[in-house]
Amino acid sequence: MNSVLTDSMFFGAVISVLGYLIGIYCRKKISVLNPLLIAIVLTIVVIKALDIDYETYNSGAKYISYLLTPATVCLAIPLYRQINVLKSHAKEVFIGILAGVIASMGSILLMAYLFSLTHEQYVTLLPKSITTAIGMGVSEELGGIQTITIAVIIITGVFGNIIAEGVLKIFRIKEPVAKGLAIGTASHAIGTAKALEIGETEGAMSSLAVAVAGLMTVATASFFASLL
Repeated sequence: MNSVLTDSMFFGAVISVLGYLIGIYCRKKISVLNPLLIAIVLTIVVIKALDIDYETYNSGAKYISYLLTPATVCLAIPLYRQINVLKSHAKEVFIGILAGVIASMGSILLMAYLFSLTHEQYVTLLPKSITTAIGMGVSEELGGIQTITIAVIIITGVFGNIIAEGVLKIFRIKEPVAKGLAIGTASHAIGTAKALEIGETEGAMSSLAVAVAGLMTVATASFFASLL
């Protein structure tokens, strides 16, 4: 039975989607639960229970990854709808995203000193807050470990998605533009999904932050890498 299931071309995609649908259902019952986190946990449980190796799982799950690029492009739609907001806050937007990028990589530098990380470990963690496609390239160029970089980026996004609303409430951040920029800069596209739930302006600014923060990280990563 297991072999019949795992031999299916779309097995990985099916259990991933089902896991997310279950996560959405659980979220409706208990609002604090995160659908993405639930999907990840359930997928891991299933492939471990059925003793499926990652290559077999990914042979089907990779088809979901093909949707990443068009999904990212679609983030431009809410941004276009809020173009007037962007024009009126252009300076603040640029400075806000730059501050977030510096804070992100600066915190990794501090952690590297505190925990005596090697240069390889340090540059592996540097691109933690940018989208996977850009982060992989940055990690490779700086001599990091790409597979760990991918894992760290995903963990950062999921964690940001989960705590975003709580952090905004704790620090009493009420301005929609500030909310979106903070979420997008800190937790890239996965965080942007949460920003879109909060509001259209927040989602638009978050999607902008994802792109701009990625470019800023590419431009400044070499400098930060040279500090350790």
